[in-house]
Amino acid sequence: MDTSAFQSIKLSIVHLTGLSKDSLHIYVGLVVFLGATVALRKRLPSFLPVVAVLVVATVGELLDLRDDLQSLGYWRWGASLHDVINTVFWPLVLSVIIQRTSLFRGSGN
Repeated sequence: MDTSAFQSIKLSIVHLTGLSKDSLHIYVGLVVFLGATVALRKRLPSFLPVVAVLVVATVGELLDLRDDLQSLGYWRWGASLHDVINTVFWPLVLSVIIQRTSLFRGSGN
C-alpha cells in the first residue's frame, strides 16, 4: 500500500532535519505551545496552550491510526500513546512550573 500524504510529509521532515521522530514530537509540542500562547494572547500561566498541544497531538495520532488501519490492519496504540506523551510532556511541565513558581514572573519593578 502507498504511503499517505501525511506519512510522506513526516518522513520528509525526518529526512530534512536529521532528527528522530521522538525529537520532532518534542519540538512540535513546544512550537505549538509557544504559538498558542501568542495566538491566544494568554499569559503563560494559562493551560489553554497545553490543550492546543494535546489537540494537535491527538489529530496527528488519529491520522496515524487511519494509516495504521489501512496499512497494517490494526492500531499501534502503544506507539500513539508514546507520541502523545512526547508531544505534551514539556509544555505541561512548563505550564506547571510557570503556575506554581514565580520563575517567569517579572520582578514588579
